[in-house]
Amino acid sequence: MAFAQSHIMTARRHQHSRLIIEVDEYSSNPTQAFTFYNINQGRFQPPHVQMVDPVPHDAPKPPGYTRFVCVSDTHSRTDPIQMPYGDVLIHAGDFTELGLPSEVKKFNEWLGSLPYEYKIVIAGNHELTFDQEFMADLIKQDFYYFPSVSKLKPESYENVQSLLTNCIYLQDSEVTVRGFRIYGSPWQPWFYGWGFNLPRGQALLEKWNLIPDGIDILITHGPPLGFLDWVPKKMQRVGCVELLNTVQRRIQPRLHVFGHIHEDDRNLKKTSRKQQARCYPGTFWFLREELPSYGVMADGTTTYVNASACTVNYQPLNPPIVIDLPTPRNT
Repeated sequence: MAFAQSHIMTARRHQHSRLIIEVDEYSSNPTQAFTFYNINQGRFQPPHVQMVDPVPHDAPKPPGYTRFVCVSDTHSRTDPIQMPYGDVLIHAGDFTELGLPSEVKKFNEWLGSLPYEYKIVIAGNHELTFDQEFMADLIKQDFYYFPSVSKLKPESYENVQSLLTNCIYLQDSEVTVRGFRIYGSPWQPWFYGWGFNLPRGQALLEKWNLIPDGIDILITHGPPLGFLDWVPKKMQRVGCVELLNTVQRRIQPRLHVFGHIHEDDRNLKKTSRKQQARCYPGTFWFLREELPSYGVMADGTTTYVNASACTVNYQPLNPPIVIDLPTPRNT
């Protein structure tokens, strides 16, 4: 994939040969970044980027492969979801409405009913009680933006992660499963004052700098710029520019699973072709009417999965996404 060095963040190697990613000049405006890089580099267009069909749920798993079942943004609405066969479940956050302990216990019970060999979970912006700094600020406020959460006693959520007994919970941490190094992080750009929000730019980049080199599967709650991060109602890209640059320039994982943006195509269909063309000149292929935020894309190195189960109206209509990867030989 081609990169214009004069317009992308400066990258250099230090004495330990780790690539350093710096804050992108368009960090604060992802829509502008998407347009600029597409016009000048075709960075999000074929042949650099392709839409990918997920593995059918009834397809046999190839010998020597591990089957990953990816889901996100279930928002305490797991009952209608039909879970397919697989080896490893990945849930990319927002498994509750507010992170109430009762919601976490219900989710954990659902996890316990699933037959996967491994279940890996991260938090999202709706898991408010998992963000201790957020909770500390919330209880100091004079008004209750989240009344049912702000009334909780600290002892009821101080160890809320311990309620997840039926999975491996990752928060800026990694685990090795079936030979795959998997890293999970809940952070995303500021989003209406919910949990695990950080300003775009340096604050988020510092979180992405914690991701070790050599990670095979990256799980974040929010998307990188340009990959299934389209919000039709606002005609905006909302993915993180620093996350994109970290993934494509440094980490280069086989699989990147996320959610957070669960816009469907209803609003996009109300947008005229001329409006789309004005907002994104030269990128019309990427704004097809059938393209929601949920789905799979690939850039030749990494497969990107937005596995949001819920639609923009919080209806759990999107099925889990199945991805098969060859199991490392040393497993």
